[in-house]
Amino acid sequence: MGKSDYNHPRYRMPYTRRDFFHLISDGLYGAALTSLLCQDLYGGTNKLQPGLAPEGASGSRRMYDLKPRPPQFEPKAKAVIQLLMNGAPSQMDLFDPKPALEKHRGDSFVDKAATEVTSTADQRGLLPSPFKFAQRGKSGIWLSEVMPHLAEVVDEIAVIRSMHTASPVHPLALYMFQSGQIQASLPTMGAWVVYGLGSMNQNLPAFVVLDDPLGLPTNGVSNWQSGFLPPIYQGTRLRSTGDPILDLRPEVEDPPELVQLGRGLMNRLESVYKREHPWQPQVDARIASYELAARMQVEASAALDLSKESKQTLEMYGVGQGPSLQAVTFRNPGPDNYARRCIMARRLVERGVRYVQICVDHQNVWDAHAYLENGVRAACDRTDRPVAALLKDLKQRGLLDSTLVIWGGEFGRLPNGQMSEENKRGSLNLEGRDHNSKAFSLWLAGGGVKAGTVYGSTDDFGFRVVENPVGVADFHATVLHLLGLDYKQLFFEVDGRPERLTGNLEPRIVTDILA
Repeated sequence: MGKSDYNHPRYRMPYTRRDFFHLISDGLYGAALTSLLCQDLYGGTNKLQPGLAPEGASGSRRMYDLKPRPPQFEPKAKAVIQLLMNGAPSQMDLFDPKPALEKHRGDSFVDKAATEVTSTADQRGLLPSPFKFAQRGKSGIWLSEVMPHLAEVVDEIAVIRSMHTASPVHPLALYMFQSGQIQASLPTMGAWVVYGLGSMNQNLPAFVVLDDPLGLPTNGVSNWQSGFLPPIYQGTRLRSTGDPILDLRPEVEDPPELVQLGRGLMNRLESVYKREHPWQPQVDARIASYELAARMQVEASAALDLSKESKQTLEMYGVGQGPSLQAVTFRNPGPDNYARRCIMARRLVERGVRYVQICVDHQNVWDAHAYLENGVRAACDRTDRPVAALLKDLKQRGLLDSTLVIWGGEFGRLPNGQMSEENKRGSLNLEGRDHNSKAFSLWLAGGGVKAGTVYGSTDDFGFRVVENPVGVADFHATVLHLLGLDYKQLFFEVDGRPERLTGNLEPRIVTDILA
């Protein structure tokens, strides 16, 4: 059955389930119908296991559910918190100091920049970082002054300075970073992890997304889609303000007995439909989502209730704090909301959620094509304190050893300045940096990561990787390895061929950053 078959009149219902139960929910009607269906359709005996669906197009069948599954080998981490810094943070202004830029300030870089940009008209000479760098912690990792809070926990992280990717275009590079290929509609890393391992808590989503209330990231919901994997593995958005999920509770509470009868009827109708139409994973996913919603009514609200946190914890993360004076001239809401989402991520991982992704809005936070200094300060003012507090908090609670924390964006920035003619006023701090796919930095911390490590290096200007290059597929394979998953063995058959997060590449696991 193809996708178009789902719209055939044979498969349409005259009412939605909500409409149906509204019509029959009064008094004895619902109870009577439940009883009749039990006798006529089931005879009290027939049962169909939930979640039965085809695996790819191979004809084989398996259970698609979120029950925990054993890893393929002993894992170092059991959960992931992905801090998706979409927009492309500037490596030479944060993690990869380049003093040679000062020596060669203003030198032309147009020829090399031309390989990454569509127009060279706004490309300026080499631009040194406006920020001071210093070695931090016992490990002596070099960090920019705009990350003072991360400097306090720098001995917990492993920095990869030699990342590279396939495109300097935000949407394409994000597809690559999130899904392993420059192609829309593929499963994201979070979906693959949940497909491989399931969830440790059946009352909460296995893959949770805490997106920014100011807007979705570039590519929108594609950042947590399940692609060709069954939809049950896609990310579930939970709101950081107000109710975590809209319409999770009915406006009017029915008597518990009636609710129970209604759910019993619904379950039996679903089983009948699935028995007659067994090859519809979309239906399985929708049913699973309704079942999860019922279980979440209590646990989701409790998991995201920050009133249970101490005043000291809230202050450590920056809850209630506005923007700093240094960054107030740039769009910057301050750390409050990002801090709230970091606490929520920790609370979700505590309760057994497998994968949590925190996003920033669009690419505005890190995409500093102009006003580099103010832009980077604003981005760090918004995220640095909450991120450092998250690492401290996880460690204090004994969760860091089993939780993999990932910080990074889709590519890096060029070492030269960028400034359009209309902004050209002879002031250095108006310049920004354009995109660079040939080199960028990210870091990992927690489960199985060798803390206090720097891996790989770039050339004197930070333009290109020159030592220990790490491609996106290598990064993905390493993350899966830390979770006890073999990238070769984690696959899904589509049209008779195995599809993987790493595609058809033969990546290497970056063992030098593993504890």
